[in-house]
Amino acid sequence: MNLVEVVLVAVALGCDAFAVGLAVGTRWNERRQVFRLSFHFGLFQFLMPLLGWVLGRTLAGVTSRYGPWIAAALLFYIGGKMGYESLRSPSERHSSSDPTRGFSLMALSLATSLDALGVGLSFGLLDRQLFVPAVWIGITAALMTWTGMKLGTRLSQWLGHRVGLAGGVILFAIAIKLLVS
Repeated sequence: MNLVEVVLVAVALGCDAFAVGLAVGTRWNERRQVFRLSFHFGLFQFLMPLLGWVLGRTLAGVTSRYGPWIAAALLFYIGGKMGYESLRSPSERHSSSDPTRGFSLMALSLATSLDALGVGLSFGLLDRQLFVPAVWIGITAALMTWTGMKLGTRLSQWLGHRVGLAGGVILFAIAIKLLVS
């Protein structure tokens, strides 16, 4: 796989991270939150292909069968939560949980990187080297997440708190895409 192909795969895999970053950035956009989400998405996008590569040599059928369902369930949960919180009154919204921390952070990181697991799985089945492409995938996902969060911040300033509802819809759409494909 040449560098252009690696970059194209990395950008394709980073699209979900960008979309989630855009959705989360509409409401949670402090430097630490942007760093946490970008770092974790990049880390998971780097590690999941490596894990997929190992699984590709052992459990290919199980991973490819249930992975999209797990990712979709996580995205439906987080998207529903974001949409619900955007419809709450401003005083109630201050107490809502930060998706760049705890379970939500891990769930989003896992959900957005399951397709990278599939890429690693295919590399493992084809007996191809993966470390350098995994590094590119991780860095690209981190940069795309950061960009998405920054754009999300701008959109929320422009359109107000209802953008959070759009973020929830985006996560639902990604989940449906996973189930359909």
